[in-house]
Amino acid sequence: MQKTAQQFDQVIAECRELFSHKLTDYGASFRVLRTASLTDQLFIKVKSLRNFQTIGVSKVGESEEENFIAIVNYSIIGLIQLEKGVADDFKQDKAEILSLYDRFAQEAKDLMLKKNHDYGEAWREMRISSITDLIYQKVLRTKQIEDNAGETLVSEGIDANYFDMLNYAVFCLIKFSEEKTTFKPDFI
Repeated sequence: MQKTAQQFDQVIAECRELFSHKLTDYGASFRVLRTASLTDQLFIKVKSLRNFQTIGVSKVGESEEENFIAIVNYSIIGLIQLEKGVADDFKQDKAEILSLYDRFAQEAKDLMLKKNHDYGEAWREMRISSITDLIYQKVLRTKQIEDNAGETLVSEGIDANYFDMLNYAVFCLIKFSEEKTTFKPDFI
C-alpha cells in the first residue's frame, strides 16, 4: 500500500500543478459556481470519457488522462464549494484556495487508504472503463441528491460522492502511468 500512497501523491501533484496554473490564469472563478453546476461539469467529463471509450475517437482532442485530471480537480472544487458556499465574485486568496485543495486531497488520500485496506486494492484488477462507469454512477447519484435538496434517507451525501469520484479518477491515472497503454475496447 506504500506504493499506492506514493502514486496517489504523484498524481495529485500533477493535478494540483494544473489547478494552480489555472488559478493564476483565471483566478478563483469557480467560486461563483453552485455545486450542481460542478456536478454537471463532472457529468460532461465522464460522458466524454464514456464516449471515447466506446468509439475510440475524440474530435476535441482531450485525452482520457486530461479528463480524469479534470474529474480530480472538479471534485476538489466541489468540496471547496460545499465548505465555503457560493461567492458573488472570485477575488479569493490563492494561498487559501491551494490550502483547501491540499486539505481535501489529503482527506481523499486518507479515505482511499482505508478503503484500499478493506477492499484489497481491487481497483488494480478493474478495467479503466469499469471505473469510469463507477464515476458516472456517482455523478448520477449526486445529481439525484441535489435534486432532493441535498437530503438523503440512508445514503452518504454529496461530499462522499465527490471524494469517491476523485479517488476513482486517481486510480485511473495511476493505471495509465503504470500501463502506458492505449485504449482497447472491452469488446475486443
